Order: sequence, then structure tokens, then C-alpha cells
Amino acid sequence: MRLTLLVPAPLATISGGYGYDRRVIAELRAAGHTVDVLELAGRHPLPDATARQSARDAWAALPPDALPLIDGLGLPAFDGLIDDRPTLGLIHHPTSLEAGTPDADRAALAEIEARMFPALSGCIVTSDTTAETLAKDFAVAPGRIATVAPGTDPAPRSPGSGSPTCHILSVGALIPRKGHELLLRALARLFDLDWHLTIAGGTPDPVYAQTLTNLAEELKIIQRVRFVGTLTGDALETLWQNSDIFALATEYEGYGMVIAEALKRGLPVAITKGGAAGALVPDEAGIACDVGDLVTYSKALRRVIFDTELRADMAQAAFEAGQALPDWSTQGAEFAAAVIRLSEGKG
Repeated sequence: MRLTLLVPAPLATISGGYGYDRRVIAELRAAGHTVDVLELAGRHPLPDATARQSARDAWAALPPDALPLIDGLGLPAFDGLIDDRPTLGLIHHPTSLEAGTPDADRAALAEIEARMFPALSGCIVTSDTTAETLAKDFAVAPGRIATVAPGTDPAPRSPGSGSPTCHILSVGALIPRKGHELLLRALARLFDLDWHLTIAGGTPDPVYAQTLTNLAEELKIIQRVRFVGTLTGDALETLWQNSDIFALATEYEGYGMVIAEALKRGLPVAITKGGAAGALVPDEAGIACDVGDLVTYSKALRRVIFDTELRADMAQAAFEAGQALPDWSTQGAEFAAAVIRLSEGKG
């Protein structure tokens, strides 16, 4: 099989979606498949002139024997380009559902995606939740959708901080969809408890990132909150190993790779059920509240922070759930099978 992935540059971007792309590429290549990558310039997902020209150039440069696989973030730039050639989309989640995007842009993206998703030979998605969304809201035939969840790597179990202070870790870019504002407000209500929050994530919008710092100051919790930016490798692992709870008040996740990482390490999880996020967390492994429900989320956090025995039980359940998650080798093989099935029209 020869596959060409078309994805907005740079492929090295630190995010769950790009991390999925990189691992799938590695697994497919390790299995003997040929995978080329064409990185797209310009603004995405709502494309500017540079993005559209980059898409045209990339489409013209496709090898004749390669199957195009377009990452959903770059898909709108190909509007009007896709012809009768079999073409697949890798849809982490519809870009029109991205919180914080201006309403006019979301409407424009929804119109493009409603036109393009059904026109593809098939869509590979990362969760059943996204599969249901594509079938229900974008009129994609279920037989033209394949779900291939992310894999996980082996990871050491977190022993926790060992401190009387409850150390809470949140990992996610400082963008509205990740819900850091709700998390800050929920924790600010727990002024009588001993907790500390570390937020690890990039700042694609520095202005919005500053609003979070300002909010922590306004809520008088800035001394309890640390923003550490993008961390990877050993630096991030150190945070995982010295945390007692993982928290993410997400508004929408196509899967929730970072939640899976927390479970893999046996961290109790305190999240909101945005998109597919809630489906990942067994009841015994943490708390999952409705999106935007500040009062319930704050009360649930209080229980987990205060009750150390409950937290220990949740940690054990989280670890057991994490060990049952699939590995990347298995998911790479599933991805290859999905590509072959969808490209041959075997829905």
C-alpha cells in the first residue's frame, strides 16, 4: 500500500491529533507500507489563499499510485479539488465543532464539511462518538466510516506526589476548547482545601493564554497555579509521576489521548464529558461531569481532593482501565485494514 498524508504544516506540532498522525505513519512504515507526507502551508482549517494554493500544488504533486489521506484540519482547503480518485479523510473531529471559533467561521466550516465528508471514499475517525456525529450530522454513510482509536505506549504507574498538598495536572493547549477557564473557576471555589494546579500546554493564542493568567489573579489563586508551557519527554513524564489527579474540563474531544495517558499511569481523572472524553473514563476511575457545569464539577473535585481513600481507589481503577487500552502496534494494523477496506469501497 502506498499512502500520501496531506496535513497542515508542521507535522511536528505538539497536539493529540498530530501525535496520532505521527504514530500512525510510523506504524504503517514499520509494517512495510509506503507513506509519503505533504505538508500544507497557509491558514487552516478555514483556508486562506496560501492554504488553497498549497492544496492545489499538493494535489497536483500526488504520485499516480498513491492513495490520498487528508487530515481533517486541512480538508477544507481541498474543497472543489477532489475528483473521482479514491480519497480518504482522517477526521479527528469536525473542525466546525471547535469551541472559541467565531460563529461565522464555524458556519462556513460546517458548510464545507457537510459537502466534503460524504464525497470522500471514506472517513477514518478516532472514536465512535465522532463516527456517530459524521453519520448523524454530516450525512456520511456508516459503511464509509471506520473507527481506529489511538494506541498507548507502556508507561510507569504514577506513585503520586507524596505530599499533603493535592497536586493536580492538566495537559492541553491554552485554547477555549480545553476548558482551563472552567477548571480555574471550579478550583477557586475550593479555597479551604490544599491543592496546587499545573497546566502544561502550548499557547497558539498568546492573548487568550494571558486571559487565563489574568483570571487566576482575579480569582486570587495565582500562587496555586503554574503554567509551564509545552512539555514533552522526561519533563512531561516527571509531571505525570508527581501528580495526584489529572483534570481537564474539555468542551470537546475527538478521543482524548491525554486522558488515556492519565489512565495508563493510574491517575484519577476529573474531566467534563465533551465529545468522546466521557466514554474513556470508567465510573470507578474518576469523575466526568457535564460540559460547563461549574457547580457540579467543583463539588466533584472537592470529593476527590479531600477524600484520599476515594482517590486511592480511583487510582487503582484508573490503572486497571489504562492497562486494557490498545497499544500502537495493534492500532496501526487496524488503521491499515481500515484504509484498504474504505479505499476498495467495502463498507
